[in-house]
Parts: sequence; C-alpha cells; structure tokens
Amino acid sequence: MKLSDFDFHLPDDLIATRPAQPRTSARLLLAQGDRTEDRYVYDLPDILRPGDRLVLNNTRVIPARLTGVRTRKIGQGNVTAKIEITLLTPQTDGTWAALIKPLRKVQDGETIVCAAGLSATVESRQDGQAMLRFNLTGDDFDAALADAGAMPLPPYIEAMRKADDQDRHDYQTVFAERSGAVAAPTASLHFDRDLLDQIAAKGVQFTHVTLHVGAGTFLPVKVDDIRDHKMHAEWGEVSQRAADEINDTKAAGGRIIPVGTTALRLIESAACEDGTMQTWQGNTDIFITPGYRFRVTDALMTNFHLPKSTLMMLVSALMGVDEIRQIYAHAVHKCYRFFSYGDSSLLIPKGR
Repeated sequence: MKLSDFDFHLPDDLIATRPAQPRTSARLLLAQGDRTEDRYVYDLPDILRPGDRLVLNNTRVIPARLTGVRTRKIGQGNVTAKIEITLLTPQTDGTWAALIKPLRKVQDGETIVCAAGLSATVESRQDGQAMLRFNLTGDDFDAALADAGAMPLPPYIEAMRKADDQDRHDYQTVFAERSGAVAAPTASLHFDRDLLDQIAAKGVQFTHVTLHVGAGTFLPVKVDDIRDHKMHAEWGEVSQRAADEINDTKAAGGRIIPVGTTALRLIESAACEDGTMQTWQGNTDIFITPGYRFRVTDALMTNFHLPKSTLMMLVSALMGVDEIRQIYAHAVHKCYRFFSYGDSSLLIPKGR
C-alpha cells in the first residue's frame, strides 16, 4: 500500500494543545462494526462488558527535555551556545542516547551544563544522535532531572507552545509506575481513579504491561511504499502475571482491549501464533499494517492519529482502511479534538 492511502485533511483548529478537564470529560467516538456513536470517556462503564480486560501501559514519562549551555574556548575568550537535549534511552554502560539541537554546535568531549547541578559530556555522535554521560547517577540523577527537565511534548504541540508545570500532571497517566518513556501512552491520559473504580465495579478487569514509548513514535514516514518503512524499536515487558491474566480472560470468552497503540503493539509482539500470551521482555519494532492478523487484540481504545502515520496504518489494520476513513471523516465533521491531548475512540471490529 502507498503512504497516500493513509492521508486525510485535518483542520489545524482540531489539534488539541491542552487536555479536556476533567480527564474523563473527553469525547469518545464508539465505532463498533459499521456503527458509530458520539459518547464520552465517562460512558465507558456502560459500554464495556463484564469479563472484558483492559490492558494498560504503566510506563512513566520522564522530564526528558533539558536546556543547557556549551562553552568553548576560542582564542582569548569563551564562546557559548544554547543546547537543547531530549533524552531517548539509557544504555547499559550508564550513558544516554539523546537528540541534540543543534548537533553541529557540540563536539565529542565537550560538556553541556544544565540546571540543578546537572551536566552532560558528549562521548560520541552518530546518525543524528549523541551519547551523553551525566555527572550524576542513580537517585541523584533522578532528582536533578526532575528539577531541571521538562516534559517532552509532541512536536506539533511544541510548535504551538512550550511545556509548562501543568504538563507534568497532564502528560502522565494516573497509573504511571515504571520510569523510562519520553512520550505518554496518550489514550490512558483520559482515566482517573474514580473512572477506573467504576469500570472495575462493572466486572471489567485490568492488566498492566510496560512499553517505554520512545521519540520514534513521532518520526514521520518518509517512504511512498509503506513496506520500506523501518520502525524505531522500543523496550517493553509482559510479566508472567500479565500473560496469565490475558490467557485466563481469553479462555473465559472475555475481550482483550488494549488502551493505546503502545499496549497493543506490545501484547501483539509477545503473543504466540495461536494467540497464547507469554512472558516477554525486550525491544519491539513491530509494524502493523493492513493485512496483519491480530493474535490477541479484540478491540482498541486510542486517540486520533496523525495523517500518513504508522498509527493510522495500525488502526486501519484493525478496522479496515475504508472503515477508518469513514470513522475519521466523522470525527473531523463532528469536531473531535485530535492527537496526544485530544479526544479518544473505542474501535471494535465486526463480530467482537
């Protein structure tokens, strides 16, 4: 298929730069088979069935955006440059892979001084990234990063406004537990504790898995033939408990409904060909496009995605290309709010 098959027109004023308040008041487009309904996230207890299982990604977003200064001695004086760092992934040797802007302003061996006593030395540069070694480690690093860092908002929000203190709350799920993501599992941002309790009271159960969402989630697709696109790998884990819970629900006839494409991609990576869930840990670069046979996923709760993105391809694989075109046309016509801070959808294929 071609990249143009996943394009659509989106008016700029439908791109959300702040979430709905309260979280559960976001709109929810319920698409079940060929039927659509305009609902709200707080309607989920009435929509879900007893015996369903929601799969939640419990990753915690770190304040991965840092601003610092590089100082270079030239002649008799010093020349400084303002540097922006976006942390990507920690390495086993204690360094961090990071995006540096502008990368041309730093050299190997130079130090970038940030706030809160935090500084980073550039150890190497390759493929548009840098490997950084910080002067602090462990709890000291975490504390300094909490003080000096900002939440790494998606580029389309950063283009409209800078991150602020409110984003530290808004861009984190209420069940975030395991630090490591540089982007939020945004469908999960719509839940608060009260809604989770209401859903549980309906007889719906929860399973927690971890996928540390990377900056690659925002990378555009640059090839016309989508088969040539290479996904950015992200680290994830499905525990034995999580695998057992999913298998038990499937055996009992319940539906497995990941909340967000990150949870979906993880459980599909971990599932066996026959749909049996297994314990799993590692990097996944699974690329789900139309024609993919879903092994364990029965439905999906997800926000509305960028035109020509890999996530548009994923939801098209779940619902059908033509069906997703109709669903998104409805969302645009009804002025749903799009992307990370936008409204949500519950996508249920025919027969589920």
